[in-house]
Amino acid sequence: MTFKFFMKFALYLFFVLVLVDSCKNKSALEADIAQINIDIEVERFEALFNNTDARSFPKLKQAYPFMFPQKYTDSFWLGRKTDTLQIELLNEVEKAYPSFNNEEAEIESLFNHLKYYFPQFSAPRVITVTNDVDYRNSVIVTDTIALIALDSYLGDDHKFYQGIPKYIRANLKKEQIVVDLADAYAEKLIFHPQRKTLLDEMVYYGKQLYFKDAVIPFKTDAEKIAYTEAELDWAKANESYIWRYFVERELLFSTDTKLPARFINPAPFSKFYLEDIDADSPGRLGRYIGWQIVRAYMENNQVSLNEMLKKSTEDIFNNSKFKPKK
Repeated sequence: MTFKFFMKFALYLFFVLVLVDSCKNKSALEADIAQINIDIEVERFEALFNNTDARSFPKLKQAYPFMFPQKYTDSFWLGRKTDTLQIELLNEVEKAYPSFNNEEAEIESLFNHLKYYFPQFSAPRVITVTNDVDYRNSVIVTDTIALIALDSYLGDDHKFYQGIPKYIRANLKKEQIVVDLADAYAEKLIFHPQRKTLLDEMVYYGKQLYFKDAVIPFKTDAEKIAYTEAELDWAKANESYIWRYFVERELLFSTDTKLPARFINPAPFSKFYLEDIDADSPGRLGRYIGWQIVRAYMENNQVSLNEMLKKSTEDIFNNSKFKPKK
């Protein structure tokens, strides 16, 4: 056995042992988190409303006063039960969600992780509703209530979504419910000053994505960032090019208000203004790079999740030692 071969073998063995140790630590962590064992019972408000009548309506209204703004009369709400669109919405939701067991289990796991990392967290009431396919407000969370609009999660090919752009429609599916819930909690827990530069935006969304690494580890990276596997593969394969593009064009510290639309906001593709790149690229690549910066920061610094969420852009970027994959 040559010395060179021995050194290669030793290095390989070292990485295998590190990987095994890391997996053991992650398994132990997940076992500890599972012991928290938060138990919830999802309240299917849309079904309760569908089954109510004039006699039982006051009882429903008393149980869910926040669902019935006082500026509307009881007759208004009861009239919605005979509205053909509302009837169709409720029927489609009932067809898609005869059971909510799988989604409930994922939400419970999310809540277990939130309780582990944020001991002050208290599980809210989880209530499903319909909201006229307002996918921009499909999830709303407060300290005591989490509302989930199931008519925004009927599947990307559903007839209700035909007028919605394909890149948005792709995520209107049940697998995305717990991801969107995690996003909503991230927005409540992340402290970030006014976002002025492209790097500010990148790090903010990098925090949000790393937050999902921690609280929904059972979801794939593609699901966390709402990419297809092919889109995620493209981002990984071109990570070095994307980073070089940002650096060489001095975009990181730019306050150009057009940059978020090009690299941060939901879009069918990112806008490098290069014909051979734009057509193949997924949108929101600035978020993807920000995610890798925050991951590098957490790997190279002894910082808790809660502490990281409060760090400044400069602190995270300067101490990340980020190097894009080649």
